[in-house]
Amino acid sequence: MNFYSTKNKDIRVSFKDAVFNSLPEDRGLYMPEEIRKVDPLFLRNIHQYSFPEIAFEVANTLLDGEINKEDLKKIIDETLNFDAPVRLLESNLAVLELFHGPSYAFKDFGARFMSRVMSYLAKGNNQLLDVLVATSGDTGGAVALGFLGVPGTRVTILYPKGKVSEVQKQQLTTNGKNIRAIELDGTFDDCQELVKKAFNDKELNQKMQLTSANSINIARLIPQSFYYFYAYAQLRAQGAEEVVFSVPSGNFGNIAAGVLARKMGLPIKHFVAANNSNDTVFQFLNGGEYTPKASVQTLSNAMDVGNPSNWERIVDLYNGDTDSLKKDMSSFRFNDEETLEGIKELFDKYGYIACPHTAVAYNAIKAYNNANTDSNYASVFLSTAHPIKFPEAFTKEMYEKIEAPEGTLELAQKKQKFLSMKNSYERFKAYLVES
Repeated sequence: MNFYSTKNKDIRVSFKDAVFNSLPEDRGLYMPEEIRKVDPLFLRNIHQYSFPEIAFEVANTLLDGEINKEDLKKIIDETLNFDAPVRLLESNLAVLELFHGPSYAFKDFGARFMSRVMSYLAKGNNQLLDVLVATSGDTGGAVALGFLGVPGTRVTILYPKGKVSEVQKQQLTTNGKNIRAIELDGTFDDCQELVKKAFNDKELNQKMQLTSANSINIARLIPQSFYYFYAYAQLRAQGAEEVVFSVPSGNFGNIAAGVLARKMGLPIKHFVAANNSNDTVFQFLNGGEYTPKASVQTLSNAMDVGNPSNWERIVDLYNGDTDSLKKDMSSFRFNDEETLEGIKELFDKYGYIACPHTAVAYNAIKAYNNANTDSNYASVFLSTAHPIKFPEAFTKEMYEKIEAPEGTLELAQKKQKFLSMKNSYERFKAYLVES
């Protein structure tokens, strides 16, 4: 199967080239030339299958033989060695927990799958693979653990100074080995722009084999569709037929994966794009122009993106038909005060402790449900990170009740190592070339 650029469908490359090149030369994003639907019989009986079995069926359908079946099963089994449970809060309200992986965030699904796919595709290649990643918090930690110790790879993580939590910073800066961290004096959008410039720098690419671990990479997007199918399987076992997903949205890779799952035949009734004060897509879906803007810092820092890259993929999945897109997707926006109110309500009403991103998604699904009289669907909001990563968002009473995952105490004792850098592409390029 070939992959085309969202900016020019005449640009076609192989799956391997799409994974390793990350971005087409025209700065579009790679998409599969054909999106096949999963077997309807499999979908009807999906509740009878395990998470890895579901993921294999989805990946094999989409990739159409790009990876040997036995190798693909091995990649899936290594990627999904933790659960993604749906927890019911009410009969028609549930939370999909995506933070049970090694970095305590949903990014583990994409990062682990991608690292293993790259290792598979790079067999026989003696050149060092330099993986660049910009992170607003969670991506970097997941990528670091996904690639840690993988032979033939080196990872460089850029994160915005003062805009990640302490737990996130520990995950970014304490790995060593083949993982390097740069603390950039700027925003996430600045970090992302440096990475994009590097990929489009012909001189740099002649000297180094560069690839991206951000959600701009198609190998990150594909595995994020797995847990939408798995969530549906869990809900189907409880009698649900249609689902509305509320997704905390920053760079829009997570919800793009959901749209991809829907295009593959998953019966998703509607998407709710939950925004914080970085509301570019909210403005567009509610009648305004699509106008990228500088990002602003919030409690839900992984969503602090003013120019979301993957929105281009979502529009492409709709073939540019934004009227149909607006019928299938709503958006709501919440500031930090409202986010804290959502955290408190979840705790007081359900005894559930949620991170700020999860609280934004909860507020959004509640707003959507209140605006719709038709309640014949399961409403699910995504929990994308473990609350232990955001101590500043909780009262002392709440924080003391958070069950810390294994490894957090050991993580806190590790020594940080990072390079501080001003927002300069020339400085970043020099670092890559000279190090």
